[in-house]
Amino acid sequence: MTTSRLTPRSRGLRQSGGLTEDRIWARLRGGAVDGWKVRRQHPVGCFVVDFACVPLRLVIELDGGVHERDEVALNDHYRQQEIEALGWTLVRFTNAEP
Repeated sequence: MTTSRLTPRSRGLRQSGGLTEDRIWARLRGGAVDGWKVRRQHPVGCFVVDFACVPLRLVIELDGGVHERDEVALNDHYRQQEIEALGWTLVRFTNAEP
């Protein structure tokens, strides 16, 4: 799937984000972290990631409770490997983390 085909999905995900994602976004948006611009629900390869800082090639993923299920965790692992193979660093936080 090309980036342009992911754009409508990205927009939809931005509009339907959860409370934790909205709170994190309020702290990251507009270059609030050392002036680095962070994008929300941004296409990286064939995936849409929660947050991405393009100049740093950094992806931040927020994982809710469903990510504790074995099949979801395995899918996350493969997804992370593919994103990192594209030259990105991916860090994960659970929704329960402060």
